[in-house]
Amino acid sequence: MFRLGWFLGSGFGIQPWISGRSPFVGSNGSNWMKPDLYIDLTQSLERAGFDYLFIQDSAMVEDSYGGSMETTLKYGLFAPKNDPLPLIPLLTQASKHIGIIGTISTIQYPPYLAARMMTTLDHLTEGRVGINVVSSVTNRVAQNFGHDRHLEHDLRYEMADEYMDVVNQLFASWHPDAVVMDRKTETYADWTKVRPIHFKGKYFKSRGPLNTAPSPQGRPTYVQAGASERGRDFAAKHADSIIAAANGPKAMKELRDDIRRRAAKLGRNPDDIKLLYLFSPVMGETEEEAKMVNERGIAQHRFTERWLSLISGITDIDFSKFDMDKPLPEDLTTNGELSSLRRFAQLGSGKTLRQLIKEGGKSSSVEVVGTPDQVAAKMGEIMEEVGGDGFLLRNPFHHINRRYILEVTDGLVPALQRLDLVRTEYTQPTLRETLMEF
Repeated sequence: MFRLGWFLGSGFGIQPWISGRSPFVGSNGSNWMKPDLYIDLTQSLERAGFDYLFIQDSAMVEDSYGGSMETTLKYGLFAPKNDPLPLIPLLTQASKHIGIIGTISTIQYPPYLAARMMTTLDHLTEGRVGINVVSSVTNRVAQNFGHDRHLEHDLRYEMADEYMDVVNQLFASWHPDAVVMDRKTETYADWTKVRPIHFKGKYFKSRGPLNTAPSPQGRPTYVQAGASERGRDFAAKHADSIIAAANGPKAMKELRDDIRRRAAKLGRNPDDIKLLYLFSPVMGETEEEAKMVNERGIAQHRFTERWLSLISGITDIDFSKFDMDKPLPEDLTTNGELSSLRRFAQLGSGKTLRQLIKEGGKSSSVEVVGTPDQVAAKMGEIMEEVGGDGFLLRNPFHHINRRYILEVTDGLVPALQRLDLVRTEYTQPTLRETLMEF
């Protein structure tokens, strides 16, 4: 069996509401800031037995593409967007089992504030919260939080490692049995089991202890997405689950094997890290219908501009300056999402930018087009070849609507269940225990 997660790529933001001129986007354009769509999504995913819903976040109005905010705001690609953390309790109040992953940036939330927020959310969700700790990737985010430009790539991970050290020490500042609630002695907590941490590092300083009591999971579940060399080290050290992207089953297996080697070297049990691969199946009632849906999505004339704006935003590279019918410069590099650039650009392949967009514009580790039964069978074959651990689904054309949600939850998942590939019920109380169930 393997696991399923959902990647909400636009976060708590406007879901690209005219993507592909779909007639099924409903009121996404006007009501994206209200909880209804996300509650519907959460309840549908829970009905299908998903492990978690992952909510991406960013805090900027991006202008890398063409040096202007025009494309970003025209298509609603990076903005507007709300903070996802206040949404989490609403989603867990409307569900019983599924985990919700929020995003916290090391340059936006000081460690004490982050640890206190995480613990609070773990209490409010009864142990179903997870946190995606990111270092942010663009200059525009950094400039919104007092920096002239963002720190160098590897330095950001050095800072993030120290950040995790602080928050973990803060979580441990209360012993698990510090709360005694002894009515006879009128003692709520044993003060000898609560301690300051007196942390002094290169980037952070915190006295502690937390002023929140230990939460159901002890600490939230950690999810990471780094795929660069430094990012893999960070994920292998800290993550309970990893958002993984690789081009094809061979690369997916190599990534998983590499993460497991790094985890073992750090003294961790590799089985405690679950890799979920980005996956964007295109489905129809027949194979022919699915192929038509796929071709129609690729052919949309705005698809090219939207995708180039997205890749520009996460790499801080203006892709509008490159010729669509020539290969990208082989020395192209970035201080942004380096692994995303490498995966998309395929430098040295000789492929033109137009070809790269057609191949990579759907952000899927492997392209699968067909009926739910065909897609389910292919997913089983891929997991058998890769070795585990599951898939992180998202709409193939970077938008969300209830129709696609139902295609997955009421079409694909039942097909997977008939093959005994995914769970049919929840048995564990917290997100971390659900992830570790098998």
